[in-house]
Amino acid sequence: MRIRVLVFVVLASLALPSAPIGAQRRPEPPERKTAATTVADTLFAQERANFRLALDGSVRRNIVSLAEAMPADKYGFAPTVGEFSNVRTFGAQLMHLAATNFILAAAALGQAPPADAGDEAGPDTVITKRQHIAYLERSFDALDSAIDAIGDRRIPVRSSPISPFQGNTATRISLIAEAMIHGYDHYGQMVVYLRMNGLVPPASRR
Repeated sequence: MRIRVLVFVVLASLALPSAPIGAQRRPEPPERKTAATTVADTLFAQERANFRLALDGSVRRNIVSLAEAMPADKYGFAPTVGEFSNVRTFGAQLMHLAATNFILAAAALGQAPPADAGDEAGPDTVITKRQHIAYLERSFDALDSAIDAIGDRRIPVRSSPISPFQGNTATRISLIAEAMIHGYDHYGQMVVYLRMNGLVPPASRR
């Protein structure tokens, strides 16, 4: 159910206008605000609330709890049989997910990607389980900052080479939605990793 709600939120949000690349506008003085501007402000406020609900109530909650549930000595685990050959370890899955969050959140805020995000692999200095989870949490904080900026035309948006959204299709909403969908893609893979180690994902125990 939570995943279906997330998909609904994302698809509904993509239909709304957002600040395209390079779009900047000074806020209108209160006396010059029109009825249309007020409606747009209300819609963007609702979108911020919807995305925050999906991020904090589903995406972040499920992925972080999954990372916490995997024992530290299993962060190097990766399936090796059949079609699982040469896949990322559990720890590398987390790092890729988090680095992508950082890269797309930066683009949604008109910023260059963090240097330590690397080629979507994250920094080499992250080694322990605690460090993995801390890096993951910070990446969700970055997405939260991007959500705060929805509807703010003073903050530009830039495209990212890792995203299919380029040119005018690279909006703040599309980049945030992409990060959240990408996160759940890897969440599904990591659920399999837990179950292969005899562990039930926390979301399945609720």
